[in-house]
Amino acid sequence: MLFWAAHQIAAEWGGQGYYSLLYPAAGLRMALLWQRGPRLTIGIAIAEVLVQVSTGVIDPTSAGFATQVIGVVRPPLVYGLVVLLVRRITDRAETSLTVPPMPLGLASVAAPIAAAVSALPWSVLRPELTGVSGMREIIASLTSFVVGDLLGVLLLTPPVLWLIDLSSGTASRPHRIKAAAVMEAVLVLAAAFAIEAMLVAIGLGTPYTPVLLSVAWIGLRFGRTASWLAIVIVAAMVLPQTTMPLQMPERLALHMSLASIMVVGYLAGSFADAQARVGMDLRRRDRLLFQAERLKTLRAMSVAVIHEISQPLSTLAIEAKHLHEITVSADPEIARTAALIDRKAAALSTLVRRLRRFGGRAVDEPTPLPLVTLIDTVAALARPEATAQRVELFVDAIDPDLIVLAQEVELAQAIVNLVRNGVQACADGRVSLTADRVEDRIRIIVANRRRPDTGRQAGMGVGLLVARAIVESHGGSLVRAGDAFGQTRATISLPVHEVAL
Repeated sequence: MLFWAAHQIAAEWGGQGYYSLLYPAAGLRMALLWQRGPRLTIGIAIAEVLVQVSTGVIDPTSAGFATQVIGVVRPPLVYGLVVLLVRRITDRAETSLTVPPMPLGLASVAAPIAAAVSALPWSVLRPELTGVSGMREIIASLTSFVVGDLLGVLLLTPPVLWLIDLSSGTASRPHRIKAAAVMEAVLVLAAAFAIEAMLVAIGLGTPYTPVLLSVAWIGLRFGRTASWLAIVIVAAMVLPQTTMPLQMPERLALHMSLASIMVVGYLAGSFADAQARVGMDLRRRDRLLFQAERLKTLRAMSVAVIHEISQPLSTLAIEAKHLHEITVSADPEIARTAALIDRKAAALSTLVRRLRRFGGRAVDEPTPLPLVTLIDTVAALARPEATAQRVELFVDAIDPDLIVLAQEVELAQAIVNLVRNGVQACADGRVSLTADRVEDRIRIIVANRRRPDTGRQAGMGVGLLVARAIVESHGGSLVRAGDAFGQTRATISLPVHEVAL
């Protein structure tokens, strides 16, 4: 129904020999693909074919039925491919363009262009399919294709995504808007319209540069939401003009100017939001580093205290064991008391030895470490948090002969970080931890099915950065990748440590 309504709206800006100059269906298409992933591509393509059949654009009885279906199916397939590529690239890259919401902005601009490029061979080789002939008409037709899709995507995708998040309860709480910010945005936009009206009045045409600069300023200053609202205001003033009888060049020029304003404004707002997120991450990372320095000092103090109490506790444990041995045949109450003292002293002595080992200098040096011991430690540390989040941690059986040369505490913490990330982003209540050997490398995999992308990053990525740094210091590598089915895998590769016999 939504696609049918979108096609009815698009018909108001359509015409013979060119695509619609406002195509809202592209916005619905992009929102669904970004929210649910590229796996929804086939379903969207089928829905669009059914809508085109119901509106008479596709005639099932005609000889060119197959060709018509291909023409309708091609754009959704290209959109799905662009979404998949953008996600793959942003998962692996480490630039500011990969910080949400920049990936969505890039996909929103790249998908319409890619869809138009994919239509170019058909327009040149089979001009009868589009009703245009000649290079000029073909270029004009494809330009209207790009412009119509851009307008549809940039106008509809953000609010549709927000409504989907709102219905699922995952929408972020709106930020408190300051009156001064609203006043500034209104004044900037009003000034741009006033400058444009003045230029028109003195006979200099209708330059859209002042409006473009004002929308870009609003986006850079106040983020994507403010830039989208400014875009809607501009579109509300321009689109009614193009419903009136106009020559094709004039109508296309107006829509191209509007598309330019939208692209610049939306990308500027997305970039501002991404930079704000990066700033928050950096501030939190600084706080973590400060906390790490405090923990380092606390560790030194703890080591000193442990060293002082370890010898007396060892002596106490030995004496308690001796007391237990000589009171076995004594009064039962005395024997029970001696046995209790023996158990408590032994447990306390063991605890102090573990603390001393954890905080001592020897733990800083890599040592041969059985992989099964490492995985058991990780599972013991991560399972309580996973249980609290109602997520089940599955740990496969590990070959006891696999050994790595590693600093146990650091490497365990790196894997725990990956497991915690998987628990926080888990969609089906299951996170798996597996390990095996591939040639001369040990591979440790943390896998989970991620929640649908809502345009926000679950964490700030510090855990992944720390884990990668630890793994690389051990001569290994860490790769995090996702597939089109929503499965995310963080793979650690470490060299096998061969034990000499």
